[in-house]
Amino acid sequence: MLQITGLTHSYADGHKAIDGLDLTVPDGQLLSIVGPSGCGKSTLLRAIAGLIRPTGGRITLDGKPINGVPDDLAVVFQDYSRSLFPWLTVRDNVALPLRRRGKSRAERRAAAQEALESVGLPDAGRKYPWQLSGGMQQRVSIARALAFRPSLMLMDEPFGSVDAQTREDLEDLVLQVHRTEKMTILLVTHDIDESVYVGDRVVVLNKSPARVHADLPVGLPSVRDQIDTRSLPEFIQLRAEIGRLVRGGAREPGAEPVGAQAAAANDVKDSGGESA
Repeated sequence: MLQITGLTHSYADGHKAIDGLDLTVPDGQLLSIVGPSGCGKSTLLRAIAGLIRPTGGRITLDGKPINGVPDDLAVVFQDYSRSLFPWLTVRDNVALPLRRRGKSRAERRAAAQEALESVGLPDAGRKYPWQLSGGMQQRVSIARALAFRPSLMLMDEPFGSVDAQTREDLEDLVLQVHRTEKMTILLVTHDIDESVYVGDRVVVLNKSPARVHADLPVGLPSVRDQIDTRSLPEFIQLRAEIGRLVRGGAREPGAEPVGAQAAAANDVKDSGGESA
């Protein structure tokens, strides 16, 4: 479980990016994080990853304080072209982090091949990143994270640099990975539709300095489809609600989140009953 309590971070120039943020993420959940541009989403992810030391508060992963880069964490960045080493083959890029775990060369190669197969690139191992399309390079980045077998994967605007069709393919890949590996995933995105489509839950941050503005369950069926899921009334309603919140709106007092209504409806369907 990821636990964030009273998190605060200010930069050297005095800019406060995060102010008293509290967040709990249970094991195995796919959490989408959205908010206005510049609200501190990426700063939050860097703090969780141990890449920056927050100026206040506490972050723990499975009860252990994060005071540096955790051994059981992987990050997928937006700029795949800068996160892969062009002089290494695809297989060697994927296998590289496994050296930290003392794996033999044979073990690293086997794990890399398995990860490449899981992201749909079984024959790409001997190629170099520059020989692949942008979407395929991002699949390699995801494969590298999977090969490491982390308990927590952080994704910072991972599909922001690819075309619309590739983006949808990668969204479906993340859902497949989440179902198969059952790992905890935090996805930062500026795309509201994407946050609803892939997430079990959507956290909306307010304008900088970041705090949790709203925390909404998605409640859609776990098996999703780019056409049918996006056409569901509950998807459309939740997308609209999150869009209003991102733009500074407030939840109506006492109003039940659209996602909670959808979750309740799905529970009824799963139990074979009928809604009232």
